[in-house]
Amino acid sequence: MAKNRSDAGPMTARRSARLYQLLLLLSKGPQTREFLLRKLRMLPRGFYRDLQTLRQLRVGFVLADHHYRLTERFETAIARLPFPDPLLNWHEALQLSRGRGPAPKKMKERIRQLTALH
Repeated sequence: MAKNRSDAGPMTARRSARLYQLLLLLSKGPQTREFLLRKLRMLPRGFYRDLQTLRQLRVGFVLADHHYRLTERFETAIARLPFPDPLLNWHEALQLSRGRGPAPKKMKERIRQLTALH
């Protein structure tokens, strides 16, 4: 099971979405750098920064025979990728905290942390 992300620094919504798209492309099978650059409309420098971020997030991938590929399931990889701030109001956050399962439980815990008197 994936753990919380390690410190990969601040991440914009745009970058998080691009990393998701990169992982989605890699989930289809081995891909060349050129293919990924073209599909993501990126320059090599940004591409290598994104690869470094994936390494910091402990996402498993390798480069073999000029092709990048995931070494773990897509679901495992995206569980390591932070989701951008959804800009919820308190009412929406409380609604999401209701229910069963790990996501509502995580939301409940975050609300508890934010509302605890210090």
